[in-house]
Amino acid sequence: MSKQDFLVELGTEELPPKALSKLSKAFETGILDGFKKESLSFDSVNRFATPRRLAVIVRGLQEKQDDKNVERFGPAVKAAFDGDGNPTPAASGFAKSCGVDISELGRVDKDGVEKLSYSSSQAGRAATELIPGIVNDSLTKLPIPKRMRWGASRVEFVRPVHWLVLLFGDQVIDANILGIDSGRCSRGHRFHHNSEIEITSPSIYENTLERTGKIIPDFENRKELIRILVTEESDKHEATAIMDEDLLDEVCGLVEYPVALTGHFEDHFLEVPSEALILAMKSHQKCFNLEDKEGNLLPMFITVSNIRSNDPAQVIEGNERVIRPRLADARFFFETDKKNKLEDNLEQLKKVVFQAKLGTVFERSERVASLASSIAKSLGENEEYCQRAAMLSKCDLVTNMVGEFADLQGLMGYYYALNDGEPEEVAKAINEQYMPRFSGDKLPSSATGGILAMADKLDSIVGLFAIGQPPTGSKDPFALRRSAIGLLRIMVEKQVDLDVMDCINTSLAGFKGIDIADDTAANVFDFLLERFRAWYMDEGISSNVFQSVMALKPRRPLDFHKRILAVHNFSQLDQADSLASANKRVSNLLSKQEDSATEQNIDTSLFQEDAEKSLVAALQQKELDVAPLFEAGDYTAGLETLAELRQSVDEFFDKVLVMCEDQNLKNNRIAILQRLRSVFLQAADISYLHSK
Repeated sequence: MSKQDFLVELGTEELPPKALSKLSKAFETGILDGFKKESLSFDSVNRFATPRRLAVIVRGLQEKQDDKNVERFGPAVKAAFDGDGNPTPAASGFAKSCGVDISELGRVDKDGVEKLSYSSSQAGRAATELIPGIVNDSLTKLPIPKRMRWGASRVEFVRPVHWLVLLFGDQVIDANILGIDSGRCSRGHRFHHNSEIEITSPSIYENTLERTGKIIPDFENRKELIRILVTEESDKHEATAIMDEDLLDEVCGLVEYPVALTGHFEDHFLEVPSEALILAMKSHQKCFNLEDKEGNLLPMFITVSNIRSNDPAQVIEGNERVIRPRLADARFFFETDKKNKLEDNLEQLKKVVFQAKLGTVFERSERVASLASSIAKSLGENEEYCQRAAMLSKCDLVTNMVGEFADLQGLMGYYYALNDGEPEEVAKAINEQYMPRFSGDKLPSSATGGILAMADKLDSIVGLFAIGQPPTGSKDPFALRRSAIGLLRIMVEKQVDLDVMDCINTSLAGFKGIDIADDTAANVFDFLLERFRAWYMDEGISSNVFQSVMALKPRRPLDFHKRILAVHNFSQLDQADSLASANKRVSNLLSKQEDSATEQNIDTSLFQEDAEKSLVAALQQKELDVAPLFEAGDYTAGLETLAELRQSVDEFFDKVLVMCEDQNLKNNRIAILQRLRSVFLQAADISYLHSK
């Protein structure tokens, strides 16, 4: 089968820089899915994306679909002919639909019934016939939240479209997509080569754009070049450029021919918190900040231009002229906010609604303060610090700085609290209240910060459950799942041994004037524990291990975590499957007994088999051995100790008939099994480990 390289390039006005990489990946995926659907094989693929184009090259694309045999099945022979052997309307209709005479139909046995059939060879379609539809479908499915129209056209796309290249080998595929006729002419850099560039074949596309068009079309190559250029520029000043990956992607989406330049600003701006200056430079001018060897912000920035100027000093001056007012705004906000104490903003919070049914932000702060104080008391931490930090935690929401830069909430509260003379622990907690903000983010480092973060997250979760707005399916508008994972991470990774059900009930008590359903606390508790499932799956821990602990529903997440690790370790032991199977058998037996809920005493005088005596003796010894281990929360050592029961358990089931006719013997043997199961249930229900 012959193959050719295929190129599609869609030229547009400047595409959204933050979405460029996502659009490029989706465009490539859509085209490849189309080829796979049409059974067109290919060797490899490359995608390209610049501010003004989306392109894909598919190498070694099959020229046409393979021919295939198509077999159609008609009515049963009994229904196709009458008693005289004449065709019925069913047979005639089937033959007509196949475009043949009845005599040309065959007969096959299908599912035990003889049916009429017709086999034909269907010629494969040429790739050039299929490609326009595949490209159009891919563009239609791009993740574009809001499309636009331009001119008098009814066509819609993320930005106006200006050209379309469709090449299969060296031939143009005739098509009209998004109102544009296809051709072989691309376009160069808007300033360095603002004219058409003829592409004779897909193989020369990238080199032609780079050499003639002054464009680097490969997104990843251009991104890496920007990284290199920025690093080289920072090295000139013996500084380190801080390259945030999201910012790097956005800058890559803004330029087709990157040039890195260094600008400066006045030293007095460094009196403003560095985070505010960095955010101003990143959000407004897409600049990279520079730090010295000690990590201190320098009065410099690196901007990436889309043009190689003959006079770069003018480009630098222009950027400095634009960035200076932004930094001046940040300085003004900072100085203005400091004129009032942070706690003075509490009155304003009484006017800010958190949620219609859950009251104002001030009322929420009071609830969080009460909950934080309760948690601090149970952990033996400073209640006063926790309560104070909670009351001040949302005060920076109404400051000028946070009003301009929402990402600085919490952080500005830290700076303003220090300025007011608040204890360092309190100020630090205000900044740490939102941690962890995302998956993999760092946790609060201070005890007060950890308690405040837990109380803050729990208040949101409990409150929204209380008013009947829990997450549903894939919808989680208040990011409660993320809050729950953050809460659990703090408890587990910071070794915070809290009874989460007690915390839930304490939190619920803080909500006044709400008709709270009786099962709210239980629902919140189950919701929190279920968050562990995805966590452990990511860690490679099986759902059976999770379910074995979930069956017991330990109220302390740290304890839950220890049990999970212990059961996971136990499941790797040679004895695990045998003991899990035994526990499963015991569970099934006990479920059929009316009095299984009450553990019966074992009567040693009723022993008839050595296996009974051996198992009970081993059980008694292991109960003594594991008691201090389980008491200390060392479930791993405890289960490893219980694994030594395997031989005794196996012998018991091999040689002892539990469900015998003698009722006393049966009850006594069931009592032995109850005791066996009970000792394991101190850690987990390992019967879930037995998958058969």
